[in-house]
Amino acid sequence: MDALPSPSSSPSTLKKVGSERSEVSTLSGLLGLGGGGGGEDQRGSSTFEYFGWVYHLGVNSIGHEYCHLRFLFIRGKYVEMYKRDPHENPGIKPIRRGVVGPTLMLEEVGRRKVYYGDVYVLRFFNRLDESKKGEIACATAGEAQKWLEAFDQAKQQAEFELTRGGSARNKLNMETELNLDVHRPRVRRYASGLKKLIRIGQGPETLLCQSSSLGANGSTDGYFERDINDAIEAYEWKCVRTINGVRIFEDVANSESGKGVIVKAVAVIDASADTAFEVLLNLERHQRYEWDMLTGDLELLDSYDGHLDVVYGTFDPRYLTRWHSKRDFIFSRQWFCGQDGTYTILHFPAVHKKKPPRSGYRRTKINPSTWEVRNLNTSMGSNTPRCLVTQMLEINSAGWCRWKKNHCSKFEKSVPYALLCQVGGLKEYIGANPALKFESSTTVIQSKLSEVSVSNAEFEESEVKDEFYDAMSADSSSSDEELDNKDSKLNLALKRTSAADANKELDSEVAPVMIDPSQFRGSLRNGKDEADTNCWTCPSGTGFMIRGKNYLKDNSKVMGGDPLLKLIAVDWFKVDKSLDRIALHPRSLLQSQAGKNLPFVLVINLQVPAKPNYSLALYYASDRPAKPGSLFAQFVDGSDMFRDARFKLIPSIVEGYWMVKRAVGTKACLLGKAVTCKYFRQDNFLEIDVDIGSSSVARSVIGLVLGYVTSIVVDLAILIEAKEEAELPEYILGTVRLNRLKLDSAVRLEV
Repeated sequence: MDALPSPSSSPSTLKKVGSERSEVSTLSGLLGLGGGGGGEDQRGSSTFEYFGWVYHLGVNSIGHEYCHLRFLFIRGKYVEMYKRDPHENPGIKPIRRGVVGPTLMLEEVGRRKVYYGDVYVLRFFNRLDESKKGEIACATAGEAQKWLEAFDQAKQQAEFELTRGGSARNKLNMETELNLDVHRPRVRRYASGLKKLIRIGQGPETLLCQSSSLGANGSTDGYFERDINDAIEAYEWKCVRTINGVRIFEDVANSESGKGVIVKAVAVIDASADTAFEVLLNLERHQRYEWDMLTGDLELLDSYDGHLDVVYGTFDPRYLTRWHSKRDFIFSRQWFCGQDGTYTILHFPAVHKKKPPRSGYRRTKINPSTWEVRNLNTSMGSNTPRCLVTQMLEINSAGWCRWKKNHCSKFEKSVPYALLCQVGGLKEYIGANPALKFESSTTVIQSKLSEVSVSNAEFEESEVKDEFYDAMSADSSSSDEELDNKDSKLNLALKRTSAADANKELDSEVAPVMIDPSQFRGSLRNGKDEADTNCWTCPSGTGFMIRGKNYLKDNSKVMGGDPLLKLIAVDWFKVDKSLDRIALHPRSLLQSQAGKNLPFVLVINLQVPAKPNYSLALYYASDRPAKPGSLFAQFVDGSDMFRDARFKLIPSIVEGYWMVKRAVGTKACLLGKAVTCKYFRQDNFLEIDVDIGSSSVARSVIGLVLGYVTSIVVDLAILIEAKEEAELPEYILGTVRLNRLKLDSAVRLEV
């Protein structure tokens, strides 16, 4: 098997399989949508430009895989790909270029072994034609996240130009308006203004690093809101020990439940979240020996979907107990990166056919645990990245209580104690290895003019007819004080969004219609009280934290108020394959006369991948239509790109297994950027079909949730993200509580 191509080699010596033409032909759908945020508003006098090295992955016409090093450059909505860095090679022309359009989508596939290196893969495809697709790879998960942001910024630029120059009809039909055969983009001359050049990654050499080499890792630049959850959790953490600078907490709110004790170890590490995440995932023995006293000897057994693997390990128990019999264990690792840049790793005990019980070893069950790693803002006057690392695990309550009462108890010789000490080991290991503390993976450089060979003016002079995938197919060539301050903002958020704030989104000149819930009935029944099961109820918005009036100034959030829309019914269907436009099905309540008489209905169709598939349809009604010009009206009648950028969901597991709570989290998620959302506007309704299976991360998490669905209570809040001061404060569109659903109660729906 060949090694990854060396960037120091000349193009003629790079390892290639197949011809350059084959590479191009397989890239008919390479580049598109991003995720996350970042960048500054394109309406200002400056714009972002992103550039850096990536790997282009694919299969040529004769079935051979290739992995080519390419330099990617994004200017506004334009994308260029080079064989060499244009900054170091003035006059070089791109091998292909094009525009990022609204039909292009991107999915983070996850971690994959390519030749002898581990990389993070991004898959691109056309939302209207998934045969147009391709993949690029990055050295670290942080760089992959930055490219997600870059493409999202490009799509926002494309949308802004359309909304600025198009008619009302064009605004509502962006995809129809974009005729790639005749489109000549109107591009502002940015060369006269201030540009911000953002370099992603440290250079081509970082793409060659094995999983044991972390030189390319760096921190994110804080484009996301962080530190404050968007749903109020029931944990009550109490610090019970401080060992070598690592704080150990106990959840005292649930300590008497009799189901074990949830504890966590927390430390601030002087490194980026990317670096800590890579160290945690790395299986290289010599590195783990330096910080991990328990799981140092690990062997990869299987890997799935780029976000899940199963590992086997052994350890010598002499450091933990007087018994010298060797121990072994198997556990699964599931990881993902949230839209706020926080890494989550879940560890579950597992079994695997490749490793049956072994003679001479005692099989040990590793405690279920989670790791959460998130970046903190750097201290004033310092450029050293920092992250907060939290390890949480469930342990037997008897042993834990004895340890709290007697510091010399046997708990310090136990596996749970060794797990909690991993945080301290990680902190000391990274602190003792300055090579891990590289500069940020993203460097901001300000200049009056770009020094690359092809300027934006050239785009204006030449006709760019194709979106980028078409162009390629046609081309033949925080410290603790910081956390306390954030918490104080949370505690001071006593105000709630009022009904008046939300009702301004509805047309006051239209007489409200009385909505009688008894006229509407879905396949899932409305619960009588909180103790009821296999049902839904409608909680208030006070359990969710949303952006307040001054959010753009101080990031403050407030408790949500009463929802704008009324939840009138819920359908719980079982289907053979994902079903779009469920509102048009004869069994939908919108096909009844009562449904047709409603002023407006928002239908959220959550498509759950399983065997069989499920659809959870939520019907939210308003007593009046949307007020013209309001944010709600813009969302209802706007473009799909606008909806993708604003459609937000906040989850909260109210009751259930703590590992499921950590997997789901309580952070708001822009669904249009996390999974594929399809929008269908007709008559008196807007339907949003949310394809959870379109993301490997979401698919993995929902698979975990389905395993515990009969024992969990989950609250969901949907809202439109406010980004402008005039749109604040935010308001909640609707909420739902799903109480211990039963999979076999889903009603079969024939298509």
